[in-house]
Amino acid sequence: MNGIVRSALFTDFYELTMAQGYWKRRINEHRVVFDYFFRRQPFGGGYSVFAGLGTLLHALEGFHFSKKDLEYLDSLGVFDEDFLDYLAGFRFEGDIYAAKEGEIVFPHEPLLRVEGDLVQAQIIEGLVLNTLNFQSLIATKSARIWLASEKGRVMEFGLRRAQGSDGALSATRAAFIGGAYGSSNALAGKEFGIPVLGTMAHSWVMSFPSELEAFKAYAEIYPKSATFLIDTYNTLKSGLPNAITAGRDLAKKGYSFNVRLDSGDIDYLSRNVRQKLDEAGFHSSKIVVSNELDEAIIEHLVTSKAPIDVWGVGTNLVTGGNESAFTGVYKLAEIQSGAPTPGTMKPVMKFSDNPEKSTNPGTKRLFRLYNDGEYPRLDIMTLQDEMPKAGVSITVHHPSGDYRQLSIVPTKVEELLHQVMKNGTSSEQQPDLSQTRDYFISRVGAFDGTYLRQLNPHIYKVSISGKLKDMKLGLIKKYLRKC
Repeated sequence: MNGIVRSALFTDFYELTMAQGYWKRRINEHRVVFDYFFRRQPFGGGYSVFAGLGTLLHALEGFHFSKKDLEYLDSLGVFDEDFLDYLAGFRFEGDIYAAKEGEIVFPHEPLLRVEGDLVQAQIIEGLVLNTLNFQSLIATKSARIWLASEKGRVMEFGLRRAQGSDGALSATRAAFIGGAYGSSNALAGKEFGIPVLGTMAHSWVMSFPSELEAFKAYAEIYPKSATFLIDTYNTLKSGLPNAITAGRDLAKKGYSFNVRLDSGDIDYLSRNVRQKLDEAGFHSSKIVVSNELDEAIIEHLVTSKAPIDVWGVGTNLVTGGNESAFTGVYKLAEIQSGAPTPGTMKPVMKFSDNPEKSTNPGTKRLFRLYNDGEYPRLDIMTLQDEMPKAGVSITVHHPSGDYRQLSIVPTKVEELLHQVMKNGTSSEQQPDLSQTRDYFISRVGAFDGTYLRQLNPHIYKVSISGKLKDMKLGLIKKYLRKC
């Protein structure tokens, strides 16, 4: 069990009915290009963290219809026997280009491009969206919490509040990418190599005749990692004095201890606990806090200089808190045309009365342009044959295709999309999760802090090239003539 889905039935039913329609119309093998992108930043923030790519690639390599899957589809009375025979040989054999996992990303950018035949690209839509949307949401929430803690030590322990077992595993994976340094989830530790952490529950304390006996027993068993939960009865009058008493026994053996607060006024209690620990000579003892924390609470506590060393975050991290879903979508951008020339690729786009919901056509590349201070200045989408160059002026346009534009001479140009799958097989060794987390930390550190702040962040510019703008406006005019 590692959160990897293998059954190609993990898709919306209409993907299968469309697939049969394509097959019947003999267009199932037409080459297509689909883009994955998202429409708005979650949490009212100024950035998102791209996550879930490793999970997706592993799933796609084994994505297929089993014999039982096909028997189930046959029982529905909707699908032809010949079409089911076709699905029996289904494998994803396309190409995928994507941003690196852990990348800092923005709305409307093609973060993942799928190239393949129509049926293959259509059937994997649900898997793509389910995997990338959830993990990107949680990685972004984790990043916000981590930055609110001033890049402190954030421990994820939301297993018991996550949406099911796979939700817990995926959330732990994504939270680690977004800055959490460890998790309470033992299975995630095994599957992903994430450091596992934990202290004790109130039930441990209540299982002994006295609080002091509970602490001493724990210290005897785990002298190198003793963290005492001190709020079972009374934090300041009982828990803390007993922790100090048990801690003195540990100190005689050369060990230290920490304390954890899980209820009450965290600001008030942490200050009093720190004072009492210091007065007792335990200056190195850490204070761990939990209890329905989120980035707003953590930022307030950090700003008020509450003496907290470790943040334990569960519910509001692994569920997304006040944001239930990431707004990622999967849209057709190009399709092989049968006429006038067989094999010609034709750009397509979704139209909308709301310009922000119209899509960008064609096979696109994505670049990040830097300014004189070596900060990212803006991202630009171009067509496949375009590439901005450092030191060369370029005019960029608003993605809605309107009159807004600006000129920039970038000091550095980075291409953000890289081929990660070729003919259905991962084209490169994916980094381990620690490397992905390190990549995220390096990338978020490159941005000016105005883009990262919790409230009213500066809006990072995402633009399109002149050629892409002309293609988009041309398709709009063509569509309007037909109407």
